[in-house]
Amino acid sequence: MPVPVTDLQQPNISNIIELFELELNTAMHGATTVYRFHNGVNENNSNLIFNGNEYQKMPIQAAGFDFKSTQLPRPTITISNIFGTITTILLTLPQGLEGAKVTRIRTLEKYIDSENFPTQTLTDFIAQETTLSDLITQEDGDSIGLEVNASPHGTPDPTQEFPREIYLVDRKTQENREAVIFELAAIVDFQGLKIPKRQIIPNDFPGVGTFFS
Repeated sequence: MPVPVTDLQQPNISNIIELFELELNTAMHGATTVYRFHNGVNENNSNLIFNGNEYQKMPIQAAGFDFKSTQLPRPTITISNIFGTITTILLTLPQGLEGAKVTRIRTLEKYIDSENFPTQTLTDFIAQETTLSDLITQEDGDSIGLEVNASPHGTPDPTQEFPREIYLVDRKTQENREAVIFELAAIVDFQGLKIPKRQIIPNDFPGVGTFFS
């Protein structure tokens, strides 16, 4: 389910959370494994959790996702290699990461799991003027208890996210002790296919003939 437009129109929009999944496949890499990364930690100073999945703290930077004219984007993703994490993964893969699926996930901070926030007592909720109905909603109807995890930004909802962007690793462009850089490609681009031009027919625009845009 996409993030509601009304959320994006708020004057004080919640921070956008960017997550990445790197998925190996059996055909190309000998195993199906998913690595999850996030450039930061949650409010408990631990790995961020979204939809029950844990995203490892990892300095990571992505760029080039915007479409330009008719060209498919060729984003790059830079992953920290200070602890040798990526090099270790590469050493187990004779074919490298080429063909691995990279999924970019974005959501709003208000929708990430409640486990990302410090435990609060019932007294804390009273001080924040949190209503009993809000508390029950955040705890899925469970007993109130004396301590709960709850987001101060809104009600967690892992179904609320921006459309996922999926690419394949095309090649490694740089590797050193500090970082590894990969160039990504859209699936059709990776397979050497071309996107057909859109055919405009009278059903789209009555009164005109068939032509290509």
